[in-house]
Amino acid sequence: MDGSEDMMDTFDAQPLGMAIAAPLRRTVDTARDALAILQSKAAELIVSTRREIAGGSAAYPPEAGPYYDAFCLRDFAYMLDGCPEAIPETDLREAFELFLAAQRSDGAVPNCIRFDGTPLFQPGDGSMGANPVADGSQFLISVAWHVFNRIGDRQLIRNAMPRLIQAMEAIPRTPRTGLVTIDPVPAWDRCPYGFTDTVHKKGDVFFASLLFVQAAEQLADLLQSIGREGDADMWQAEGQLVAKRIRMYFWDKRVGLFRAASHSCREHDVWGSAFAVQLAVATSGQLMSIASYLRTHYDEITMRGQVRHLPADTYWEKCDTPRGTYQNGGYWAAPSGWLAYALDIVDPALADRVVLDLTNDFLANGIYECLDEDGIGRVPDYVASVTLPISGIKRMLARREKRESDLELALLAG
Repeated sequence: MDGSEDMMDTFDAQPLGMAIAAPLRRTVDTARDALAILQSKAAELIVSTRREIAGGSAAYPPEAGPYYDAFCLRDFAYMLDGCPEAIPETDLREAFELFLAAQRSDGAVPNCIRFDGTPLFQPGDGSMGANPVADGSQFLISVAWHVFNRIGDRQLIRNAMPRLIQAMEAIPRTPRTGLVTIDPVPAWDRCPYGFTDTVHKKGDVFFASLLFVQAAEQLADLLQSIGREGDADMWQAEGQLVAKRIRMYFWDKRVGLFRAASHSCREHDVWGSAFAVQLAVATSGQLMSIASYLRTHYDEITMRGQVRHLPADTYWEKCDTPRGTYQNGGYWAAPSGWLAYALDIVDPALADRVVLDLTNDFLANGIYECLDEDGIGRVPDYVASVTLPISGIKRMLARREKRESDLELALLAG
């Protein structure tokens, strides 16, 4: 949720879709065929969202409809994560420069930009939390990384680099651990990871720290590309240090998942645990525990290939949305690629089931931001629901191909 316009400020105003009651007809039978369909759907949706912000810059809001009245950085990064080829190079450049220009002098990055050009640093039209979101800087780096990989403009990155580094330095972090933190003293310091922005996490926060690790690696890549090897090594080391702290401070060996925060809302984070596997933050032992947990509890944490934030019958300690709905017990497509990637380690057939159930549900019932526990689809034509899973599915299939290739080479060598 980015909550960028007035109608999205309260949960009760969230637009509803349809009750998902029709039986799931399996029309796609292989993960590779499902991927092709998802890629086609992603490109179609992205093109349909295109708008222009005041001044003429291209903007791509989160869904092809009226519900999110702003250009949201996080959702744009997730579009690029799965389907960057759908966006023209000129639009990519303009969008990146638009968010750079909206960055505050202290390095804080906007959560979104309204279509009148106004940057908003908190969700809910600027009403949620006293300070900027905890994930804006990380997603700015992600956009920069994707834009460079698409258009290869080194001068663009050279010019932007001071602002990118400033963005990373503006992330609130605990000096002792380096983990991303939300001050537990104020009633509402800032929102955490945007897909849990109605959740009042406090203390060191797991998912935003994972995003820091990813951003540090991406920033190192960008620095390497413009010949700043020493700075690249520094940020690579910083990312590795934070990854180590994540493994130390959030892991719950008893359950086999990472916790979401250190102070409040310490529930076990299903999404983040799967993402930690794909991001290679989890140790080999941790990733096996996570994959085993996801396999054992699969039917409890999924609905039609879509995923709960938390284990079954678990709800956030403090959340602005009612239990069983949206970010507090709803099922989301966005993390399904992470789930498939993690499950593939221990159960490739179940990993394929994620991909096939998700794709067949989209074909039968449409693409939604999430499904509530009662099967109600919420916010139709939501782009990240189809773009973000693509990345994990591609990684999963590429890993399988490598396994097969390695096996063939081993057989030949033997």
